[in-house]
Amino acid sequence: MAPRPWNLIAELTYKCPLRCPYCSNPTALGEFPDALDAAMWGDVFRQAAALGVVHVGLTGGEPSVRRDLPEIVEAAAVAEHHVHLVTAGLPLNPSGLADLKACGLGSLQLSIQDSQPDASEHIAGARSWDRKLALAEAAGELQIPLTLNVVLHRANLARTGELVDLAARLGAQRVELANTQYHGWALRNRSALLPSREQLEVASKEVERARARHPDLEIVFVLPDYFSDRPKPCMGGWGRKNVVVAPDGRVLPCHAAAELHHLEFYRVPEHSLRAAWEDSPGMNAYRGESWMKEPCRSCPARERDYGGCRCQSFALTGDAAETDPACGLSPQHSRIDAARNEADPTENWVYRSRT
Repeated sequence: MAPRPWNLIAELTYKCPLRCPYCSNPTALGEFPDALDAAMWGDVFRQAAALGVVHVGLTGGEPSVRRDLPEIVEAAAVAEHHVHLVTAGLPLNPSGLADLKACGLGSLQLSIQDSQPDASEHIAGARSWDRKLALAEAAGELQIPLTLNVVLHRANLARTGELVDLAARLGAQRVELANTQYHGWALRNRSALLPSREQLEVASKEVERARARHPDLEIVFVLPDYFSDRPKPCMGGWGRKNVVVAPDGRVLPCHAAAELHHLEFYRVPEHSLRAAWEDSPGMNAYRGESWMKEPCRSCPARERDYGGCRCQSFALTGDAAETDPACGLSPQHSRIDAARNEADPTENWVYRSRT
């Protein structure tokens, strides 16, 4: 029996005005058209509520490029979900944010790329700084709980403390210092983005000092997989807590699983969300333990980390059932060591496509 999902991640579109080189969206963006209109998304939200989902995250790409975003927010709120919007801060503006609150928006996550305007816009590949700050100010005026999200990598890790200070100045309740996960465009740019171990150690100390400066700000900082000897459970475990609906209607266990072309995932509305969650071959492929190989099969940590990330295993080894190479016990762990050794601070990254 499939477990109850708690969180629905609605990837409304992969279109985005920014071009961040660490984007985890698929590199083949043309394979994921926006197939669901607002009415279809509303049906997904109603079905999700019947499954037990209580939280809906609207994300992408950039969800605010969709003109029907107010209708989508309202549909999620009517289905009695907490509605959380993940945005890059444009084209959404303060007036549009007020409209979304009136439709039932419950909280906002705003991404920022660096603590300094020029550096932030260089990473984003677009003029965006002033609009991001204006949206953060509007969230405070509208009393919308704000999370500031920063993807960390070689180019901005030295300003971790400044980024926390910025979050505090913007009135955020939470700041997520999200070290890059190497999927999609980020994997393509890995050698240009990977930091050094020394950079991470300095940043960790900066975070501790920032926590002392801002005791009321929730600060999340987790070391990246490439510098840990134990893997993290993918999305809390494959098909256990989170259900992702991609722009083309594919129902997935995580953002990157569409890259696993050997698996069959159901789509809505061709199948019900329940059938896609409970019955699809892809969703069931890595539930339980029967699929596990050694050393995972006999590892006492298998019920905590589930063998790590299936998509990372596939990307690095070609076999999604392999132990995540991030694990120090993996026979493929040398691939992680090699990637760290190949990191090149002089390499220029490739910006993601806008569409």
